[in-house]
Amino acid sequence: MTASLPADSPDQQGKNTGSPLASEPVFLLVGQLRSAHGVKGEINMEVLTDFPERLRPNRTVYAGDNHQPLRIDRARWKDKLLIISFQGINGRDEVSAFRNQLLYIRTEEIPELPDGDYYYHQMIGLKVVDEAGQSVGILTEILETGANDVFVVIPEVGPEVLLPAIEAVILGVNLEKQEITVRPPVWD
Repeated sequence: MTASLPADSPDQQGKNTGSPLASEPVFLLVGQLRSAHGVKGEINMEVLTDFPERLRPNRTVYAGDNHQPLRIDRARWKDKLLIISFQGINGRDEVSAFRNQLLYIRTEEIPELPDGDYYYHQMIGLKVVDEAGQSVGILTEILETGANDVFVVIPEVGPEVLLPAIEAVILGVNLEKQEITVRPPVWD
């Protein structure tokens, strides 16, 4: 079981996804526009997706809380930033209006993952059960750490449960049943 990086996920708190349910977003975060680059309508973008190759000319992306559609005209890399321009936006002042806005794509446009791999947004909100079928809680967040991701599970009663996202602990994900089966570690 592998989870895709949080890129291509709802934004930080599941807001602005165009959906009433954070686990079923209409829009997925792919980047954040930063500052204008030059005077010809280009803007620096911090890329927040595992699939930056999709940010290519003629692709429609959606900017800001109101998901304003923009069609990519050009895109090129400069160090870790993507310098991007949009059709119909030709000057520094015009593109500066998008400074610091989040950039999204539609969920229906994301590529399918191999069997056993899941996007974070597909797993957030799923019921978490142990091997005996007893409820552990609801998966509310996935934290990225250096070694492995950590699933944050909120039980009905008691403190949150932190589960390392490793094969020995996360036994399976069943999207049809809306359930994740785990073997919680025993801490001495």
